Amino acid sequence: MTFIQRGQPEFVRATMALFGGAFVTFAELYETQPLMPELSRHFHVAPAVSSLSLSVATAALAISLLWISGVSDNLGRKRLMSVSLFVSAIISIIIAISPNFTMLLVLRIVQGVTIAGFPSIAMAYVNEEFHPREIGRAMGLYVSGTSVGGMMGRIVIGALSDVFSWQAGIFIIGLLSLGIALWFWFSLPPPRNFARKQIGVAEIFARLGMAFNNKALIGVYTLGFLLVGGFVTMYNYVTYLLMGSPYGLSQTLVGFIFIVYLAGTFSSAWMGKLADSIGRSKAMQIAIAIGLAGCLTTLFVPLFIKIAGLAIFTFGFFGAHSIASGWVGQLAPAYRAQASSLYLLFYYSGSSVAGAVGGLFWSAYGWSGVIGMITVLLAIAFVVGRMVSRKIIQRKPDAAHADAS
Repeated sequence: MTFIQRGQPEFVRATMALFGGAFVTFAELYETQPLMPELSRHFHVAPAVSSLSLSVATAALAISLLWISGVSDNLGRKRLMSVSLFVSAIISIIIAISPNFTMLLVLRIVQGVTIAGFPSIAMAYVNEEFHPREIGRAMGLYVSGTSVGGMMGRIVIGALSDVFSWQAGIFIIGLLSLGIALWFWFSLPPPRNFARKQIGVAEIFARLGMAFNNKALIGVYTLGFLLVGGFVTMYNYVTYLLMGSPYGLSQTLVGFIFIVYLAGTFSSAWMGKLADSIGRSKAMQIAIAIGLAGCLTTLFVPLFIKIAGLAIFTFGFFGAHSIASGWVGQLAPAYRAQASSLYLLFYYSGSSVAGAVGGLFWSAYGWSGVIGMITVLLAIAFVVGRMVSRKIIQRKPDAAHADAS
């Protein structure tokens, strides 16, 4: 087998293309998150209802991941990812002219389905095409693209919403995503270790069954649910907090606060390398502990301390997500696409469920209630991470010990 390694032109092309694809995916998927207060005002809906603009998209994506891995086996990795990026960008442009909130939700559901063609297949591509010793670094760079996409999407939309309207912000994101989708098609090296094959529905579900029958993988899926559940809850409702009393920030200033995503851009790459050197289990514990420290720091009232807490929390989340993503490929060599799909199914289910439930905590208990919920999720994630490492050691005592401990 021929792998992509550092020092080769393909390494730069592949990592940058995947970075760009991740940028598009997360910029589009979370494009309504900073707009939730504006959507509440524009469409006269409650915060928990406004959060559905994100939850329905992530839920549609999660459900679609159950079958999208089989489509990639039949259609091909690169082709499916490219179509996904292109069509989802077109839908963003259409969302900008939604006449009512119901239509916006319908379009967001369709967009969630189309976005599903990229993330799990990108994870499978990394595990198949990159040399094993480069996977941690490559996955870290891919996750960095998700953080940059989330950051820039929020900043652009926030600023344009203040100057023009929320519709203008989403329209511009759609055009930018369309350009990156075209660049992705020409830049990503064709897969060399994957052969297209016709796989029936029965075999797709058989592979999903194998991916769901692995106890260590179930733990990793659960990690994804818990980690992103806390992360999305934090960013869903911090906008309401900062635009209200005593801060009273504008949509533009709230958008620029998402620049703390740069902490995630750094941590995902850095934690990926750290996991390669000290083991994923230790690195995971460090990442979750950092995230918990940042979460609790946001309870302080001064704005600069609250923003510092957001940055620390974001650093921990993206580091943990990068490590968990690498675990999936390690634990499922024979059914990576299906395992990646299930990981992201749990991941985006956590986004949908916890993100919506967080609205109830916000309405009932304010910011302290939101932080209490996130703290519980992270504490459970810490325990689950330890359980995963034990399962790996039990399955492969010699080979796995260095990676899990």
